[in-house]
This record gives sequence, structure tokens and C-alpha cells, in this order.
Amino acid sequence: MSLTYLVSYYYLWVGPHLLLASILVAMFLRRLHRQFPMFFLYAAFEMLQCGVLLGISLSPIGFDPPYTTVYSIGLAISTVIRFAVISELYRHFFRRYPALNGPGRYLFCGSIVVLLVIAAIVGVSAPSTSSNFLFNATYALDRAVSVLQCGLLISLFAFSRYFALSWRSHAFGIALGLGIFASVELATSCVWLHLGYFGDRAVNLFTMATYHLCVLIWMFYLIRRERVMSYVLTPLPKNDLEIWNNELQRLVQR
Repeated sequence: MSLTYLVSYYYLWVGPHLLLASILVAMFLRRLHRQFPMFFLYAAFEMLQCGVLLGISLSPIGFDPPYTTVYSIGLAISTVIRFAVISELYRHFFRRYPALNGPGRYLFCGSIVVLLVIAAIVGVSAPSTSSNFLFNATYALDRAVSVLQCGLLISLFAFSRYFALSWRSHAFGIALGLGIFASVELATSCVWLHLGYFGDRAVNLFTMATYHLCVLIWMFYLIRRERVMSYVLTPLPKNDLEIWNNELQRLVQR
């Protein structure tokens, strides 16, 4: 391996997870961990997983099969947590935006059902050349959740204008980062399943760079204060009829 590749690889591996620490601190100080506990757990777990895998890679074991096993187990746990994050975001939008009540709720729930069906089909239909059951099952589950994340992003952007959803909210930033990374991870997971092994340098660097971008998006949305959009209807003055009546009498008396 060249020195440039090694430096880029370890920076894109460790750098984003160090930035996640600042996100966790910001969320804790602003009590956003109470509003988005599943995303807080996801960020914390990603940092823990990075530390464990980095320790294994620097140990005499290196990138032998134990690393792949630990990575697969960690990916499975991360996938379950991301599914919980998706559920958390949907609950947040239903609670935060009254426009999603009534017909809007049925439309949004209908899109969730469609996404679940598509995710199930994608998760079990793709072939694999690997004989490792844990490897295959983990990436099948990861593909299914990636479909849900991509669908979440598409749904939010599609309905944002119709239901007056704010693009500046913390939840939108979380969904944006998850959706972007999921779209790339969905493609790369298919590549890994067909190859049956890890290690393509270009794919690795591209995936890691995308994750770095998503962490920066989360930082931008979660570290800054959210601008709460309020729509206030100003009622007409109660004395409008009296004013109009006086003005009409004045005109008639001319």
C-alpha cells in the first residue's frame, strides 16, 4: 500500500468518528439527546465500533477473519439502531408538524409500507458469492435498512413543500445525512456481496469520504441552533365593523 492511501484511509476512518464526539457533546449540552435518543445512541455506537475495529487492525491479528466477524456483528447492531433512528424521525415529524395529521398521516404511513415491502424484496433477492452466513445475513439486512433510509430522504423532500416541513430543522439534517450515506452504502453493499470480500481501495475511500460528508452535515445541523418556524395568524380588530360603519355614515352625510 502506498503512503498516500494509508494516510487517506486512516484519516477518513478515524476523522469522522472524532467529529462525532463534538456532535455528542453538542447534543448533550443542548439536551437534544432527549429529543433524538436513538440518533445519540447511533453516534455513540459508531465511535465505539471504530475504536474496537481500529484496535484490532493495529494488533497482530490485522485484517484477518476475526476483523470481518467483529465488523459484521457491529454492522448488524448499527443497522438495527439506524432502523430505530428512522422510526424516531417519523414520530418526530408526526408530532412536530400538524399538517401530517389526518390525510397527511395516511399518505406518509402508506409510503412507509411501500418502502418496507421494497426493502424486504431487495434484502432477500440479491445473490451472493460468499459462503459466510453472517456476512450474507448482515449485508442483506443492511441493504434493507439502506432502502428505508433512501426512501425516508426522498419522502421528506417530496412532502416538505406540501406539508410545510422545515428544511432547517435538526430532524431534517439527520435524515439528510442518513439518506446520502444510505444511497452510497446501498450500492457498495451490493458490490461486496458479489465480490464476497472486502478490500477494494477505491470503493473503500469513496464510502468513507461519503460518511465524512454526512458527519459534517450532522455537525452543521446539530451544533447550530434550530430556527423555529412559527406561523401566526393575526386576527382582525374587533372594532373593524364599527370603523367601517362610521366611515360609511361620514360619506353619506357629505
